[in-house]
Amino acid sequence: MALPALASAQEADAYVAASSDPDHPIFQTGRRVMVAERLHDGERVDLDGCLDEEIWTRAEPAKDFVMQDPLLGGAPTEPTEVRIALDRDNLYLGVTAYDSEPDRLLGNTMKRDEFLSADDRFMWTIDTFLDQQTGYFFEMNPSGLMADAVMGPGGGNNREWDGIWDARVSRSEIGWTIEIVIPFRTLNFDPDAPAWGINFQRTVRRKSEESLWTGFERNQGLRRMSNAGLLVGIRDVSQGMGIDVRPYVAAKVAEAPGRAPAADAEGTGDIGVDLYYNLTPNLRANLTINTDFAETEVDQRQVNLTRFPLLFPEKRGFFLEGGTFFDFYSPPDVQPFFSRRIGLDSRGIPQTIDGGLKLTGQAGRQDIGALYVRTGASDDVAGEDFAALRFRRHFFTQSYVGGIYTLRRGRGDGLGSFQTAGLDFRITTSTFLGSKNADIGGMILATPNSETEGDDLAYGFRVSYPNDLWNGAFHFTEVQPNHDPGVGFLRRRSFRSYHPSLSWSPRPDNHPIIRQFSFGGALALYTDLDNRALTREFDLTLIQIDGHAGDNVSFSATPTYERLDDDFEIYPGVVIPVGEAFDFTRYRIEIGTANRRVVALQPSYTWGSFFSGTRREMVLGVGLRPTPGVTVNLSAERNEIALPEGEFETRLFRLVADTQLNPRVYLVNNLQYDSLSDQVGWQARFRWIVRPGNDLYFVYNHNWFEEAGVDGFRTLDRRAATKINYTHRF
Repeated sequence: MALPALASAQEADAYVAASSDPDHPIFQTGRRVMVAERLHDGERVDLDGCLDEEIWTRAEPAKDFVMQDPLLGGAPTEPTEVRIALDRDNLYLGVTAYDSEPDRLLGNTMKRDEFLSADDRFMWTIDTFLDQQTGYFFEMNPSGLMADAVMGPGGGNNREWDGIWDARVSRSEIGWTIEIVIPFRTLNFDPDAPAWGINFQRTVRRKSEESLWTGFERNQGLRRMSNAGLLVGIRDVSQGMGIDVRPYVAAKVAEAPGRAPAADAEGTGDIGVDLYYNLTPNLRANLTINTDFAETEVDQRQVNLTRFPLLFPEKRGFFLEGGTFFDFYSPPDVQPFFSRRIGLDSRGIPQTIDGGLKLTGQAGRQDIGALYVRTGASDDVAGEDFAALRFRRHFFTQSYVGGIYTLRRGRGDGLGSFQTAGLDFRITTSTFLGSKNADIGGMILATPNSETEGDDLAYGFRVSYPNDLWNGAFHFTEVQPNHDPGVGFLRRRSFRSYHPSLSWSPRPDNHPIIRQFSFGGALALYTDLDNRALTREFDLTLIQIDGHAGDNVSFSATPTYERLDDDFEIYPGVVIPVGEAFDFTRYRIEIGTANRRVVALQPSYTWGSFFSGTRREMVLGVGLRPTPGVTVNLSAERNEIALPEGEFETRLFRLVADTQLNPRVYLVNNLQYDSLSDQVGWQARFRWIVRPGNDLYFVYNHNWFEEAGVDGFRTLDRRAATKINYTHRF
């Protein structure tokens, strides 16, 4: 399908001539090209969302977007134009999102980094190294919400990254317009790259319409930078001295009357600092002293009815910044580096972080990640030293080979050390059989620790064909009994696993209601090292229907086999004995209504056999968006389990209420209860972004517990914290 021309051949040649290397082979690939227009001396952009500066009339727009959904290759019903300008210090974007019905624009959410599943939106990605594997993601809606992420190789997406940039939105009778400023100090980039990769996407939510500037095929998309266009004209720009200083001041008060032993109210104060220095435009060093995470969001509670630990995501800023440089090509069951292990001792007791050093970025075609963190000692918990080194060498267009090393060492007498070393590779192409995606990768890890000898390997490979109509994969993993990644995550050990999967997702032509069907299955087979089956779970999607309006319904079945190699206490006092094998099947029906509605529902019901008995699971999710700036999400989960060994039920409730005064001031209340702990937790988190990089937080946490023989709940502990961050850029 031919892509609409951006400009005449002569104009395109002129754009390429604006590159620092117009003879580079990248310009022979047929990609769309746009140029960044330089501001004149003394010219400036007043950030108000109105594109009334003269620079926006000089800059040539990227336009003629192409529809991806619902009509692949069609012209969008609502046009979009994007202009880019720059001066020595900043990159500017001016966006005009035309809309024939501006009173029907959807912009319910204003909270920083919130997912925009219910709103109109404009998104863009930038590949500042032109490596076609990594980049930055940005997103906005008509109410001024700002979201961003760092994209790593292989589809990794670190949405917790908070870059320093700013934007304003204006609505009018033509639709909505955006002015955006991104300081070059915020971005790591290759100053010698002939161009940057760039792409844009627009969502018109009421029509469920998606359109892109380029890469509109359903096997491509916004985040696949190998299909992005090219931005030229990035010359003579500055990151200043490349130094950011971010001091903080925090005050806290906490008490724990319900814990043993009880702790009276005690106030503390903390100061600390993060220092950032760009060694080169694409290699950044970070020093943190007396690190504090008082502003971190609380984890979402989960009910675990399996034999294996749950994986909770990292939410601490120091570890999230540059985190994609430590990503390793391994299955979720086996991760050599998982930063949440830092700051917790072997018993799960929190440790203070005295300081740390980090180096992340690129040098030529190499990705580099290096980390050292020192935790403090407290009471009977010894301090520890953590280190991680990561290296990736890029080759071809979207492929790499790499290595990793991690170390965890206690500073007390008799405390051992834990080491992990490994290699991985990934070969990816978006031109398999013409325009299809294909991927193959593998890894090997060893943990030669002082407490074990031999049998410490983990290795595996994966082959995948991730495409819109057919999506298939197979991956194999073996983990030996002594494999123990001290700074990683391991769900289980001493196993082999086989994971074949295949799905077929046809799209009916011109159906008035249905956009896509999906059918498929995914098998997870785990055996011991003698090839005797331990777990066999076949997740079979019998049918899934997605509608044009955003609603969906699905029906699935999951035949399962489990052989226990140890007693399994599934619930306090309910033990399924070792030695038995179980065959059981569960069925699930799930309905989801479009999030753009004022009230969105997502109920599901699962039933069937379960180990030696039966299990019913009922889940209800409700989303309320009564007015822009107010969102309420309620979820309730109930499990009813009947086994010969005992009957029990579990309950989990969560209420999250967001109140957003504007995109820079918001309050989030998070209330949770689960029947396994019999505890209620509440977190109130207020954030005021005074200006990008300068924040004021107030966070209050309160936990209650239900005491046997006592009516109602008693306070377990509570804590209040205030924190101020300030950023000064040199």
